[in-house]
Amino acid sequence: MTLDEVGGVTIQPRHRARCHCGRVVLELELPDGIVDPRRCDCSMCRRKGAIVASVPLSGLHVVQGAEHLRLYQFNTGIAKHFFCGVCGIHTHHQRRSSPDEYGYNVGCLEGVNPFAIADVPTNDGVNHPADRVAD
Repeated sequence: MTLDEVGGVTIQPRHRARCHCGRVVLELELPDGIVDPRRCDCSMCRRKGAIVASVPLSGLHVVQGAEHLRLYQFNTGIAKHFFCGVCGIHTHHQRRSSPDEYGYNVGCLEGVNPFAIADVPTNDGVNHPADRVAD
């Protein structure tokens, strides 16, 4: 699924994203719009409930408030979950399954209401491929 608009809001090739308090501002390179938005049912994502999509590491820029970002890591410590230290909103994470990508919180995109996205698939994060023992 690729979305070039959500609820009447056009997704810009360079779209801004903000935390709730506005101290953290990201700029995302989204030349194809929002690609493959999804939910995940891992222990972290179940609790935050965000719809996420991904960009290459080079496609996410912190343009304001880097000093307010906090990092949370757990389990294998590979994924890096970033959130605003003031308002607590999860803005993005460096993915464990694809460490060359950031997952970003679609709900942080300026003007976008993620509830306007119908039929968002859920990835099986409970049985994450990186948790499987190799044969």
